[in-house]
Amino acid sequence: MAQPEIPELAMKLSILMPVYNEEKRVAEAVKQALDVDYPTEIELVVVDDGSRDRTAEILRGLTDERLNVVVHPRNKGKGAAIRTAVQNATGDYMVILDADLEYDPQDIPRLLEPVLDGRATVVYGNRTFGSHSSFSFWYVMGNRAVTTAANMLYNCYLGDLETCFKLMPIALYRSLQVRSAGFGMEAEVTGKLLRNRHRPFEVPISYRARTREEGKKITWKDGVEALWILSRERVRKPSRPA
Repeated sequence: MAQPEIPELAMKLSILMPVYNEEKRVAEAVKQALDVDYPTEIELVVVDDGSRDRTAEILRGLTDERLNVVVHPRNKGKGAAIRTAVQNATGDYMVILDADLEYDPQDIPRLLEPVLDGRATVVYGNRTFGSHSSFSFWYVMGNRAVTTAANMLYNCYLGDLETCFKLMPIALYRSLQVRSAGFGMEAEVTGKLLRNRHRPFEVPISYRARTREEGKKITWKDGVEALWILSRERVRKPSRPA
């Protein structure tokens, strides 16, 4: 079935890609991100988060006027890499895209649809897990547990809190003042959005999880941290509008 046409909008999308030790995938990840036919102007901000393999060398060899590469001298974590990417972004909206090839950038225009037609400001990509798309039963259960906790704490109904695909105005992300340096940023972003009454619009996306052997980095400890962060953010007062 043909994809519906999305109207052009005078906005710029910043695609933010944190990278750590991804020499086997980073060139293809960048290529896939830049090859998509987007309905808006885009830039790709890649933050090499202190990689110790050939990632930095590979990134130096990539040339595209839409590509901006920033390097951390040492590894600081995903949240810190996104914070640096946001500081260097020049777009109106942002979306996060990991370099591990688990997510398909061809889905990003679908995330833009509800923004471009005025239905939403914040959009999350909702993954469907199956035997072909998830490396671990316990990983899926952990994701569901964290998402369920958020739904109970904030009286909402999210389908996938830990999704990488979080699309929103850059000004909104900056206003959240996300402090988590690692994977806890996913819970912190969502907790702060929900606490301030921003309910994400969700669209289905494709997904293929890689295995531990392939470099999967998130662990059960990140799930425990996410639960703590969600609880912490729930008891804080909503931010006052500017």
